[in-house]
Amino acid sequence: MRILMIGGTRFIGPPVVRRLVDMGHHVTLFHRHPAQIDLPPGVQHILGDRRGHLADHAETFRQFEPDVVVDMIPITERDAQLVVGTFKGMTYRVVAISSQDVYRAYGRVNGTEPGAPDPTPLTEDSPLRERLYPYRGDTLRPPDDPTRLLDDYDKILVERVIMGDPSLPGTVLRLPMIYGPHDYQHRVYQYLRRMDDGRPAIVVSDQMARWRWTRDYVANAAAAIALAITDDRAAGRVYNVGEMPALTLAEWIERIGQAAGWDGKIVVAPDYQLPEDMRAQAGFDQDLVVDSSRIRDELGYVQPVPLDDALRETVEWERANPPAHADPPQPDYGTEDTILARL
Repeated sequence: MRILMIGGTRFIGPPVVRRLVDMGHHVTLFHRHPAQIDLPPGVQHILGDRRGHLADHAETFRQFEPDVVVDMIPITERDAQLVVGTFKGMTYRVVAISSQDVYRAYGRVNGTEPGAPDPTPLTEDSPLRERLYPYRGDTLRPPDDPTRLLDDYDKILVERVIMGDPSLPGTVLRLPMIYGPHDYQHRVYQYLRRMDDGRPAIVVSDQMARWRWTRDYVANAAAAIALAITDDRAAGRVYNVGEMPALTLAEWIERIGQAAGWDGKIVVAPDYQLPEDMRAQAGFDQDLVVDSSRIRDELGYVQPVPLDDALRETVEWERANPPAHADPPQPDYGTEDTILARL
């Protein structure tokens, strides 16, 4: 199969490419800048603006004759429209990477969707957000603000376009929080840093400690994406992707500690006894747990990397590649010690 991937040079993309090549497929990446990334020999590159000038490269794309086009980073409705408009009549199917922030439950957590918590686990048919543009404030960001694109971000609108043209079948994969090597957000580091600093305990608000959130290891997510790209049964389907079962935050920190060889403990404290910056800041009565059984049942997906192995590999990478600018630069261990002494 000949697969054209839009983006694919950062965190999740390279593992997907490697997986596809290992499966025997031909992969070409379309991206803006040459990058020092570890990709298998034979992967081709087309350089250009990922979005605004897709049509300018139509002839080059046509010469590649892609069977499937994969958009790794569709952000806005316009992004999806450009992909569908460029590749309709040129490819058999389009695959788009979406997010589980499309669900109404996500708005419940962030306080933008009023109402009682939605039942979990969330299936692909669970209610979506009623409010569009989840990262747009009351005032639009200035045009020169590097985060201005977030004002137009909405994966719901992306999905509508990708799945809305019967002449070009689409597939959508809704990803959870992804962790693992090359995670530029360093999602595990905030806990690993405390463990490696020899902290005897990590204090967690009781509301946050019991909150469940679906996560996935980058190599496992890549395996699910590659399967959906290469299996024609995925045409016209939307899939949740994620580990099962979903851990509470306390369980998650505990498993990181086991992978890190940490002998400390997790201390759960009543929210009201903690300083403001350690309290639950969102609607943690709403879990963000999804049911990913559809992709398992329909396409035969099996998680290739067990959780303990995934966390060991993540810990090793985080230790070798700490963030250049940690937030906060120096944790307030004095305050934590005071809390621990009081509990």
